[in-house]
Amino acid sequence: MRTTWNGSLTFGLVSIPVGLAPATKPAARQSDVSFRLLHRECLTPIKQKRFCPKHDRELAPDEIVKGWEASKGQFVLVEEAELEALEGHDDSRSIEISQFVPVEQVDSIWRDRAYFLVPGTTPAQRRPYRLLLEAMSETGTGALGRFVRTGRESLCLVRSRGEALVLETLFLSEDVYSDAEISEAVGTTEVKNPELALAHQIIESLEGTFDPTALTSSYRRDLRALLEAKLHGEELTPVADAEPERAPAVDLLEALKASVAAAKVGRHTPATPKKKAPAKPRARSKS
Repeated sequence: MRTTWNGSLTFGLVSIPVGLAPATKPAARQSDVSFRLLHRECLTPIKQKRFCPKHDRELAPDEIVKGWEASKGQFVLVEEAELEALEGHDDSRSIEISQFVPVEQVDSIWRDRAYFLVPGTTPAQRRPYRLLLEAMSETGTGALGRFVRTGRESLCLVRSRGEALVLETLFLSEDVYSDAEISEAVGTTEVKNPELALAHQIIESLEGTFDPTALTSSYRRDLRALLEAKLHGEELTPVADAEPERAPAVDLLEALKASVAAAKVGRHTPATPKKKAPAKPRARSKS
């Protein structure tokens, strides 16, 4: 597995050689198709220019400086050398573990990007990796730490995942919105015991096991079909979506009962889920 960073995982006097390998593909947060911006008339990729509207001209790289807007129109200038000095104050190659916590306490809202921690190449290097993996797996704990990569500090959570250790970078406390307003609103709302019992029945009727292969995107599929058709001089006939029906206002308890009944029917009558059929390509008419 190709690593993008190599160093060690340290806690106490223990040092475990590891490499950092992305757990997701670069385009995981987007479509797997990227687009260029073109001039419609000649299909030439356009260029972004750094333009000063005051002097009405394009700027050279040495004329540009970074600035932080302290107030409207007031900027604090920061030189690249100053930023490099801040980023380069720590060039250690270690993930420093500061605390072990129950992994379920670290809610997913705090987690940003995921990486695999790749063990060393020799049995002696892999033994402490395996030891930490099994210890955290058996105790249900995760390790909180920090590391520096390309001059930038990141906070992280290291946890076990099957037979591997995974590192997830964490957001800072100031980067996550508070949910206090939601908690206050929900806390003053009561549900009735019969409603809760029916909700439990609905959940039980829809129970299943997580299958990662079911995580597919109809948008990506349709986008690929569209691009392939255009590439071969074909056009896809757009499929008009049906108007969504507005659900009538019903009593919550009655809606839950109806949902339970529908779930029971679905459980005893297996049926393959309906999939939106991709539009059939049609040959472009020659003029």
